[in-house]
Amino acid sequence: MVGHDVPVDRCFSRRGLLVAGGAGVGVVALAACGGGTDVPELTGVGPGDVVVPLSEVPLGGAHEVSVDGRRVVVSRPAEGTVVAFAARCTHQGCTVRATEEGLVCPCHGSVFDLADGSAVQGPATEPLAPVGVAVRGTDVVLT
Repeated sequence: MVGHDVPVDRCFSRRGLLVAGGAGVGVVALAACGGGTDVPELTGVGPGDVVVPLSEVPLGGAHEVSVDGRRVVVSRPAEGTVVAFAARCTHQGCTVRATEEGLVCPCHGSVFDLADGSAVQGPATEPLAPVGVAVRGTDVVLT
């Protein structure tokens, strides 16, 4: 447990991967830190393309998706508000996960705000990178 009793998985840092040595160990460690559950993979998407149906983004929560190999979290912090962020932790690049506590980095316990991606618990101090999205009808689309 780290911080606000947020369970975190222990993932290797870049230094840990180098110390562990060998590409095989690195690949296994990166897979373990990649986020765990399967998420929808979208390829060849661009502005105006659907990322996720709005109904799949819980109010007060987030939905994870992979867009052309880049993990993205689409958040719905309040009714009528949908935002998205790159799911790459600004501390050491681990994949941030959507949890009941917010957007949480499983490697070192950083927590990010659902509404603006700001770091609310370290070690990360920088916000998550925004991804442009908008609601069009019943879908969330890239802008």
